[in-house]
Amino acid sequence: MLENILIIKKDVKNITLKVKPSGEVILTIPKTISDDHIEFVLEKRAKWIEQKKEFFASFQINEKEYVSGEDFKYLGKSYRLKVIESKKESVKLQKGYLEIYVKNREDLKQKQNLVYEWYYEKALLHFFNILKEFNKIVKQEIKDVKIRQMKTRWGSCNPHKSYINLNIELIKKPKICIEYVIFHELVHLIYPNHSKQFYDYLSVYMSDWEKRKEILERM
Repeated sequence: MLENILIIKKDVKNITLKVKPSGEVILTIPKTISDDHIEFVLEKRAKWIEQKKEFFASFQINEKEYVSGEDFKYLGKSYRLKVIESKKESVKLQKGYLEIYVKNREDLKQKQNLVYEWYYEKALLHFFNILKEFNKIVKQEIKDVKIRQMKTRWGSCNPHKSYINLNIELIKKPKICIEYVIFHELVHLIYPNHSKQFYDYLSVYMSDWEKRKEILERM
């Protein structure tokens, strides 16, 4: 039996199974369902449950101390952090290092802000270039794009308002994964749900989208 499962027996007709971002599994079942059938359902959906847990776990951000030697990701590659005391504060990527130039090496908050701003600037550049390129395919109006921290999604789309939201954490992933997420959200401007038409369209213009998705989830 899987761990961390909440089983709720209610006056309902159907069985529903959910995995929360915390990793908690909630199984809601009719009162008449036997324990043997509960175990059967959980065993049958065990692989799906683990995939969901892994997906949500991929959004957990490990707390960093922002000290020299720590590992930071950018476009799918790893870079060692190098903290350098300097009168002029900035962040640079060079020779395999992510260098933070900061007035006070012990100022954690300032180091966090500097790195976040650097990631944000890079995300602006790369995300908008990719949006521009792939919108040549979908040819839809985009009224607003927001780049922000998102807890359980790489991106989202509001087709009615033509808004797209992108997770800043994407900038740490390989370019092919960023392209997949952005194209996925752009296609939602045409097909608002995950219908067969949506996936058919996705497959026509990005035939390897499943491979890209797999790489994104694995990393």
